[in-house]
Amino acid sequence: MMNEPRPETTIVIRAFNEERWLPEVFAALDRQCYREFEVVLVDSGSIDRTREIAAARGARIVRLRSEDFTFGHSLNVGIRESRGRLIAILSAHAIPADGEWLSRLVAPLRQADTAMVYGGQRGHQLSKFSETQDFLRVFPSQPRQIHADDPFANNANSAVRRDLWESHAFDEGLPGLEDIEWAKYWLKHDLKVVYEPGACIIHVHTETWPQVRRRYYREGMAARWVGIRYLRHIPGELRRELSWLGRDLWLAATHGGLSKLVGEILRFRFEKTVGTVGGIVDSRGLGNPARRAEMFFQKEFPAVVVRGPRNARLEERSVPNLKPGEVLVRVSHVGICGTDLEILEGTLGYYKSGMANYPIVPGHESSGTVVALGPRVTALAEGDRVVIECIQGCGECPACARDEAIRCRDRREVGVLGQDGACAAYLVTHARYLHRVPESVSLAQAALAEPLAVVHKGLRRLGSTSADNGARKCLVVGAGAIGHLAARVLALRGHHVTVFDRSRQRLALLEGAVATAQSLNDLHEYEWLIEATGEQTVLTTLVQESATGSTVLALGLPYGNQSFNFESIVAFDRSVVGSVGSSGKDFEAALAILSSIDTAPFLRVAYPLDEFEKAWTLARSRTVLKVMLKADATAT
Repeated sequence: MMNEPRPETTIVIRAFNEERWLPEVFAALDRQCYREFEVVLVDSGSIDRTREIAAARGARIVRLRSEDFTFGHSLNVGIRESRGRLIAILSAHAIPADGEWLSRLVAPLRQADTAMVYGGQRGHQLSKFSETQDFLRVFPSQPRQIHADDPFANNANSAVRRDLWESHAFDEGLPGLEDIEWAKYWLKHDLKVVYEPGACIIHVHTETWPQVRRRYYREGMAARWVGIRYLRHIPGELRRELSWLGRDLWLAATHGGLSKLVGEILRFRFEKTVGTVGGIVDSRGLGNPARRAEMFFQKEFPAVVVRGPRNARLEERSVPNLKPGEVLVRVSHVGICGTDLEILEGTLGYYKSGMANYPIVPGHESSGTVVALGPRVTALAEGDRVVIECIQGCGECPACARDEAIRCRDRREVGVLGQDGACAAYLVTHARYLHRVPESVSLAQAALAEPLAVVHKGLRRLGSTSADNGARKCLVVGAGAIGHLAARVLALRGHHVTVFDRSRQRLALLEGAVATAQSLNDLHEYEWLIEATGEQTVLTTLVQESATGSTVLALGLPYGNQSFNFESIVAFDRSVVGSVGSSGKDFEAALAILSSIDTAPFLRVAYPLDEFEKAWTLARSRTVLKVMLKADATAT
C-alpha cells in the first residue's frame, strides 16, 4: 500500500440508507473513461446495506454517527481520508449520466485559477414532475462562470481542489448549502467557480411530502445563514414559485398529462414554498440537536399495521432513537401463525378482554440482522444474525431472573401484546431477548426458532429432554406447524411417533419420518399424547380415552370452555400438562437443533412484505404448512 501510486482524484460519496441506488452509482463509475480515481464513502449511520455494497465495490468506508452528521462535517471527514489532489463530490443517489462525467468534472480544476466545478443535473423517471423542471431551470445546457454577487454551487455533483480545502474546509454548522458558502468564499478571493453541464448526473429523489418540505426548510434556513436570503427576499421567493407553478401546469397541459399531474404539481410547489419560507423565518432556531437530526435524516420504513378487526394496511413508520439496551434489527423472515390471524379478526382473547389494544404490528416468528446498537449494548455487534424472543419481561423481577418472562407482571409479547412485531422492515427490541443464529442455519430456517422453542418448552414440561432415556410411544394430534415440529423433535430423540391429522396433504409432509394416521384409534397404546389442534372435542377424547398412567400435553389454542368429569383424570392416574410460549433457554435449544430437522416443508411459500394480504389469505386456507413474509428481499 505504501508504494501504491496516489490517484489524481478522490470521489467522496455521502450516504445514508442508499442501498437502492448505490449499485447503479458504482456501475456508472465503472464506465468512466478517466480511471485515476479512488472512492471514499462516508456513511452516517445507515441501517441498510449501504456499507457492504460500497465495500464490495472497492470503496473505503468512513463511518459517522447519525447524531454527528452535517453535510459539511461528513465531507470534511471524507476529504481527510482522501489521497487525491482533486476531490469529486457525489450524492449516493446521483448517477453519472455517461462515461465522460468525471473527466469533464475535474478538467477545469487543473487550471490554477479555478477553485470549484459543479455539473449538470437531470431528473429520474421516478422524480416528481416539478422537480424535474426545476433541474432544467437551475442546471441549463450551456456552461457558465459563477459571479460573487450571485454565488451558486451544488455538492450533489461537484469537484474542488484539496489544497484549497485545506485552507478553508466546508462549514460544519450549516444545515445545508455548505457548497454555496464554499463557492462564495473563494469567489471573494478571486478564484473561479464554473458550471460544466457536460458533467451531468441523474439525481434521484423519491421523497415523501414531509421529506420534501424538510429538505427545503433546512435549505431556506441555511440560505439566511450563508447570507443569500433574508426576510426581504420572501416576496421574491413567492413570485418565483408562483411563476414556476404556472409554467409547470402549462407544460403538463401541452404534454396531455395535466389531469394526472395537477395534484402533484400543486403539492410540490406548496411544500417547497412552505419549507423554504419557514426555514428563512426560523433560521435562528437550530440549537436543538434532536431537531437538527430530524431535519437531516429520513428513517421511515414500511410496516404492516393492524388498526382494528379486519383493518390492516402497510404504513410508514419512523425508526426511533435507540434507548440504552435496545437493538435495531433488520427483519429477514417472519412466519404467519394462527395468532396473527386472530389479531386481524379481533378474536384473540387479549383483544376481546381489553388486555391488548390496537394498533399493533403483528409477527412474532422472526429472524433478522442487527443493524444498530443502543447505548450499553456490548454482547452483540452489527451484522449479527439473530432471532427474537416473543415473550419479554421487565428484566428485573424474580420471574425474569429465572428466565420466566411469562410470569412477569409487566410482560410484553412481540407482535401480540404491548410491543410491535416483525411484519415490518425493522424491529426494535431489547438486546437481552436476542439470540445469535448458528452459521449452519439460514435466516429463513431461523424464523422457525419461535415455534420450535414453543415445542421445546412443551416437551420439557412433558418430561422429554434431549437426553431422553428409553423410547416411548407418542401420539401427536394435528400435523400443523406445532404438531409437525413436535413429531420431528420426538423422533429425533428416539421415540416411536404417530401423527394424526384429517389432512392427507399434511401427513404426506411427514412420510418417512414418523408413522401417520387419519383416525384416532387405539389411544390406550400411547404413553404421551400431544394435542396440537386447539379443538375442544379432541382434547376431551384424549383425556377420557387415553391409557391409565398416560400424560396429555395440551399445546393447542384456543380450547374454550371445557366440561368433563375430573374423575377421568384422577381414577386413571392420568396427567394433563398445559404449555404456552417459551423462554430464553428454549430458544437456545431450538437453535441448536434446527439444522438437524428437515425444515424444507416450512419454507416453500414466502411473500414480500407488501403482499401481506395474499400471505394471510393463504395461511387462513391451511393448505400449506407455513406461509412466510420475506421482509428483506436479499436475505436467505
